[in-house]
Amino acid sequence: MNTQIPFSFVKTKEIFEGQAALSGMDSVTVVFHARGHENVLATHKTTFEVTKEAALTKRGDCILAVESTRAAADLPFEFKEAARKEDARITVTIEAGELKETVKAKGSPKLQFTHPTDLVVRKSGYVCGRTLAINADKAASDFSIKLVEKLKDPNQEVKVTLAVEGY
Repeated sequence: MNTQIPFSFVKTKEIFEGQAALSGMDSVTVVFHARGHENVLATHKTTFEVTKEAALTKRGDCILAVESTRAAADLPFEFKEAARKEDARITVTIEAGELKETVKAKGSPKLQFTHPTDLVVRKSGYVCGRTLAINADKAASDFSIKLVEKLKDPNQEVKVTLAVEGY
């Protein structure tokens, strides 16, 4: 029996950011893990990414974490369906040690969730198979210096929480 649980999925009516309980809407939450990498730069101005890939060059300036246990294609059906609703609101939380930052974004009926290694959050409305969310309020360059420093540590475990609500 496998005792590791690198991924969890919860469908709930619990409070998430104080809105789900007030509106009575369901939220779908997915939690998974990744690792930091010495080449994390977090300087990209329009996107951020988490990838299953282990290697990272300095050209990957949008990547926040590597060795992710999930990519776009791996997300549960319930999450994908909820995120594709016109009014879906997606919250992405990145945690490294005691530091945590949250990004607010939107879903779209155009989301494909087909990429086998990547999850990309975009400030723009552009959608491809790698896109997790659009119209985000943060890109890689908007994360705090303290969090980015933690993400540069290859031994740093990174917890990623995705929540979609308002569908």
